[in-house]
Amino acid sequence: MKLDEIKAALLASYETDGGINHLDGVNLPSQESVNEIARDCMHLLFPGYFEERNLSKSEVPALVETMLARIGGRLQVEIEKSLRFARHQDPQDRARSLAMAALGKIPELRKAIRTDVEAAYQGDPAALSYEEIILAYPCVLAISLQRFAHVLYDLAIPLLPRMITEFAHERTGIDIHPGARIGTHFFIDHGTGVVIGETATIGAHVKLYQGVTLGAKSFEVDAKGNPVKGVKRHPDIGDHVTIYAHATILGGDTHIGTNSVVGGNVWLLESVPPNSIAYFKADDLVIRPRQKKEALVGYVEDWVI
Repeated sequence: MKLDEIKAALLASYETDGGINHLDGVNLPSQESVNEIARDCMHLLFPGYFEERNLSKSEVPALVETMLARIGGRLQVEIEKSLRFARHQDPQDRARSLAMAALGKIPELRKAIRTDVEAAYQGDPAALSYEEIILAYPCVLAISLQRFAHVLYDLAIPLLPRMITEFAHERTGIDIHPGARIGTHFFIDHGTGVVIGETATIGAHVKLYQGVTLGAKSFEVDAKGNPVKGVKRHPDIGDHVTIYAHATILGGDTHIGTNSVVGGNVWLLESVPPNSIAYFKADDLVIRPRQKKEALVGYVEDWVI
């Protein structure tokens, strides 16, 4: 085909198959602008860690002012686009107030994110400093941006929350829906392949390893066979829970009780009581009480890993 023929075919495809932005009406949010918001958020959360030059203490106020202005400006523009897409009334004024509300949550978010860094340091003997964790551990990026995206999600802002978590997903391989509710001191070790669904809740002091899925058993459908939106589909994880590599925990009515451990490669469709250990032995799932201070060491030989 010649270039003119390819052009004509593409234009015809836009008309018949869709998938083109609303160029004559409402523009969708800019992916690059949203990515810049995500990157700038990390600078604001951890000043001095991601700058290209040394940052003195006296320069921090100016950096914070610059970052707030940049994030706030971009955020307002992209929120307005999102609201127009969703046909909200008065999107410009609403976008301004929502952007300020989101920025106002960042000091509170820093407190929670600081506990995540602490959990990584306490939970990984290979970690030599908090600085190493902030600079090099993928969970910091993924969890930090999910916490910010969750603020936008709670403010009922369309499109942007998922776009921000997808920036982190692309960078880290950790896929956390912005709707998931996560307690303090959350650590994902290694991280690649972790999936956490929209309606999952995670308590405080929870540790996950790579490949863990907190997913849905199946989707409820309406009379026309379409998925029902907004129902509880994903599990609840209690406080002080450890879930080892490639465990899969499914269902909105599945709960992992406080102070429990789930072994590697375990497939769970049922709840686990508090203070329990769940693991495979001879291809059968075993859920038994966890002895005081008992960890997984000593039970690896019983698991299918």
